[in-house]
Amino acid sequence: MDNFIVSARKYRPQNFNTVVGQSHITTTLKNAILNNHLAHAFLFCGPRGVGKTTCARILAKTINCTNISKDGEACNECESCVSFERGASLNIHELDAASNNSVDDIRNLVEQVRFAPQAGKYKVYIVDEAHMLSSSAFNAFLKTLEEPPSYAIFILATTEKHKILPTILSRCQIFDFKRITNNDTVEHLEEIAGKESIKAERAALQVIAQKSEGCMRDSLSILDKIVSFTGGSLTYQNTLEHLNILDEDYFFKMLESMQAKDLAASMVLYDEINRKGFEGDMVLNGFAEFIRNILVCKDPKSAPLLEVVEGMQDKYTSAAAAMGMSYLVSALNILNEAEINYKMARNKRLHVELTLIKLNFLQEAIE
Repeated sequence: MDNFIVSARKYRPQNFNTVVGQSHITTTLKNAILNNHLAHAFLFCGPRGVGKTTCARILAKTINCTNISKDGEACNECESCVSFERGASLNIHELDAASNNSVDDIRNLVEQVRFAPQAGKYKVYIVDEAHMLSSSAFNAFLKTLEEPPSYAIFILATTEKHKILPTILSRCQIFDFKRITNNDTVEHLEEIAGKESIKAERAALQVIAQKSEGCMRDSLSILDKIVSFTGGSLTYQNTLEHLNILDEDYFFKMLESMQAKDLAASMVLYDEINRKGFEGDMVLNGFAEFIRNILVCKDPKSAPLLEVVEGMQDKYTSAAAAMGMSYLVSALNILNEAEINYKMARNKRLHVELTLIKLNFLQEAIE
């Protein structure tokens, strides 16, 4: 039986063209390679799982490739590329700054920098989680980072740019990675589902994209988990079930009962949600997000901010047309306060029910 490789590793991009959602960075790097305008130090910063370390590795591979293509991509066939793919290249050194953050670790790195590469053009040093370095380690690194040998290139990757010393920032070329859009994530997941022969509904992939919040690694991990759970078939319903997300239909029903001032129906519906295993804070948070979505539908200018699964947009728009702006804003306020005070409440269930009672009589209070 073959060892299972998680999708995030199996489908890790091997060249710049396959990096998802970061074209502003990959284009700049390719042009720098083609025009021989490479900086000696780079800082890749951005949220987790968007391709910082991946781009650093691709850059390291490409600049040592002996047969670079016309559009600035590595050939993946020369000796340098092949040794890189096997993990046997001596021209790339990765340092995990989270566990090697002392002055001695940086001194060892600086010692290595003195030796020129035996094969290939450049030696590349990738320092991951660079914000974890101690201030004395940063200071030990300064001189080398400012005036490294011509064959040395440093790439620092971090999720927390504000923790990096200004003296380091001024010595690096800074690249800011963006969160990957839901649309790009869904397209990439569809491509992987096709390669792996997974049946996946687009709505299910959209839910995964929303849950991962712009982090490709998270979305691929979720995909793997649900494929194991369902045996290779993703539907909207089993994705909601596995990710423990409350179906939006419940919120539409809840809103209807509140509009009709039917308190009993609201309480019974909350009891049903509660018995399904959803905690009160999840209900409050989910309902607040639902009200926010209706609020953005009120105005065509803010409508593009609505990110819901396909086929739900019309439901939201019609609900928004029937609601008053003052009701929505007041409801959001009540839900926000209830969520903040949820932790301090001794009887959690009663706390949520009191919020529902307030929302049921909100229209009368406004009038």
